[in-house]
Amino acid sequence: MKSNKKIVLAYSGGLDTSIILKWLQEKYKAEIIAYTADIGQKIDKKKIIKNAKKLGVKKIIIKDLKDIFVKDYIYPIIRGHAIYEGVYLLGTSIARPLIAKDQIRVAKKFKAYAVSHGSTGKGNDQVRFELGYHYFGPKIKVIAPWRIWKLKSRTDLINYAKRHGIPIPKDKKGAPPFSVDDNLFHTSTEGKVLENPKNSAPEFIFQKTTSPEKAPNKPSFITIGFKNGDPITINGKKLSPSKLLERLNQLAGKNGIGRVDLVENRFIGIKSRGVYETPGGTLLINAHRAIESVTLDKDTMHKKDEIMPKYAELIYNGYWYSKARFKLQKIVDLKRSKVNGSVKLKLYKGNITIVSRQTRSNAYSMKKVSFEENKTFNKSNVERFINFHKKNLKK
Repeated sequence: MKSNKKIVLAYSGGLDTSIILKWLQEKYKAEIIAYTADIGQKIDKKKIIKNAKKLGVKKIIIKDLKDIFVKDYIYPIIRGHAIYEGVYLLGTSIARPLIAKDQIRVAKKFKAYAVSHGSTGKGNDQVRFELGYHYFGPKIKVIAPWRIWKLKSRTDLINYAKRHGIPIPKDKKGAPPFSVDDNLFHTSTEGKVLENPKNSAPEFIFQKTTSPEKAPNKPSFITIGFKNGDPITINGKKLSPSKLLERLNQLAGKNGIGRVDLVENRFIGIKSRGVYETPGGTLLINAHRAIESVTLDKDTMHKKDEIMPKYAELIYNGYWYSKARFKLQKIVDLKRSKVNGSVKLKLYKGNITIVSRQTRSNAYSMKKVSFEENKTFNKSNVERFINFHKKNLKK
């Protein structure tokens, strides 16, 4: 298909985005550039290329963003201890801004007039993608097929695929599949039996974690080393950001760590139930809090805890590139240079135990906390301290 118009589609190679690709060709008479961001999801590059070529695509771009994803997106939210609604570690939320940024880069490089995504009209991802698109390419048109096409059901999509010779996976015939999002940080599963919150999650949906009941009967021990607030080593061995998270996923996953079953409040105003797996991320956030406990002062730690709910909500809602998030990130990272040392963890059947914390920081004083008598802490000042705060109790 020859056309002066170009559209960059976020393309996975699967059924839905293949249907979108064909639909874009038909409706807009444009050349489609198939763009895939490799952020650690299970990816079949040969399948992506084969399916795109079958639909007449000439430019197929698969970009490895794994290290960027971990270093510039995951590590900052670990430093901020970002947890949405007390449970969700933002595994999907944090991936979309990066994909949007690089998709716009590709659009500008090839002078495309539009970008497109496969997010549904009920979900959060459409917001996250489109806020990212706007930040980096405000003049580039956004096409969201799920909000404008006339395909209303899974049956409509299957029939459309049949008419255009698009391969239909066997497990997608008939009933809708589970909705799965996968990247190096997490896997989320939604839909089908999970839509009813009274139903328990079937074991077969879990991809990154072993059930705690089937986890090893002996604990695993791991030491994570931190420098300037970021993890750099596992058991003394320095690893790249993506390799480090891969290793943590393996260790935590086999020990049944990182599962959550939640009902969340979506940005657009509806509730959804999902099962999320974030094994390595769960280790990191626990270890990071542990190393901060012996390296940061009370006021800094409490300020971070105070802003965290808003910080997490901004990321969840797609405001990664907002002034508000940038401002909070500065607070998060104000004293990150002090966060150095290592934390040893014990992993056992879904549980994480802090075994030890080691640092050269003097924020934690053994002399002051010791039960032995010493002159480093003046107890005579405590009475004045208490009397001062008694005044705050008076109405």
